[in-house]
Amino acid sequence: MTKRFLAAAAAAALAAAPAAAQTIAITGGTVHPISGPAIPNGTVIITNGRITAVGAGIAVPAGAQRIDATGKIVTPGLIESSTNMALVEVESVGTTNDYRFQDNEDQVAAAFNVADGINPRSMVIPVTRIAGVTTVVSRPAGGLIAGQGIGIDLVGNNVGDMMIRQAPMAMFASVSENEHQAGGGTRGGLFMRLREVLEDARVWNRNPQAYERGETREFSVSRLDLAALQPVLRGEMPLVVEAHRASDIQTVLRLADEYDLKVIIAGGTEGWMVADDLVRARVPVLVKVLRNLPESFESLGARYDNAALLRRAGVQVAITTGETFKAFNIRQEAGNAVAYGLPYDEALRAITLYPAQIYGMADRYGTLEVGKVGNVVVWGGDPLELLTPVEHVIIRGREVPLVSRETMLRDRYMNLDENVRTYRQP
Repeated sequence: MTKRFLAAAAAAALAAAPAAAQTIAITGGTVHPISGPAIPNGTVIITNGRITAVGAGIAVPAGAQRIDATGKIVTPGLIESSTNMALVEVESVGTTNDYRFQDNEDQVAAAFNVADGINPRSMVIPVTRIAGVTTVVSRPAGGLIAGQGIGIDLVGNNVGDMMIRQAPMAMFASVSENEHQAGGGTRGGLFMRLREVLEDARVWNRNPQAYERGETREFSVSRLDLAALQPVLRGEMPLVVEAHRASDIQTVLRLADEYDLKVIIAGGTEGWMVADDLVRARVPVLVKVLRNLPESFESLGARYDNAALLRRAGVQVAITTGETFKAFNIRQEAGNAVAYGLPYDEALRAITLYPAQIYGMADRYGTLEVGKVGNVVVWGGDPLELLTPVEHVIIRGREVPLVSRETMLRDRYMNLDENVRTYRQP
């Protein structure tokens, strides 16, 4: 294999741009539509990028590309709801990190939208999608208010093609211990600062023209940030707040009630302690299951069964790795949630339907139903078993090659050809 061929193959695998429309028929597998019971010997038909039929005994259209899933399991593509996907390439190299707006002394970057920093050719994308993850919410991080995240499918040559919708999915903030400097080193100061920013945004909205004429008091953040917060204050855009300590979660809920905000808790390590409060407020939680150690004072109550306890209480839970380079471990997170008490069907919903519902895209994602986007995965066995192979990945109605830089390097050097010199120790 020449270097030129390797580079060409890499480019094709990384972009995997959709081609002309086609029909795909996945037949014979056990179909988990998520919206209902499993369908033995089921069929899924995808036409022009959308699911057009799901069920048993469905006739396959003439000329359709057939995928034999006999003995296999078919599910919607998995959704990772909290990652820096396509925004960072090498974590230790700052110039490759595009998820944090650094030049903000006030720790508020509400106007920062990660969309323009998305790299469709990121090496991390194919590594993730060949593991069955087809959709992610790629978010900013850092500071009190980090900015706006977007939803993307892991296919396409430009960010416009990848985006689920043109508007941002959510505003992201944090009241974790890592952001204490934004509040003068105290929790009370952190929430005081957050209230100040929200109040300034309210006041600015009453008369933005007065601000432009210099007829208002000085605000604590920029005009761009004040404008960007308006959809949050109107309840049109959710505010995802990273919070781990039980008391911090309760304070976020009070803040949401004061300003009538649509809030999502990210992290929620001690969420099980305040599950009833979360249920009453109808606030969902993005949970990382594999967090069971008291890594800090805000996570002393960490436990493996957090997701199970939250769901048992009635909290809507989406499972996340919270990572970028290991986002493919999302099914391991879900599998461990099952091992610690979360019902199997709930674990599947927590990485498909529930994140779609939480982010307001369940009309197109999260289940195998007629009209939904054709993001489908065929598994060689139980998708929540770590060693189960991924057989086929279909995104927007196109089968994606199960190829990444890692698989190409593996194949390149597994059997060295005769043109490769070998050196022996003298």
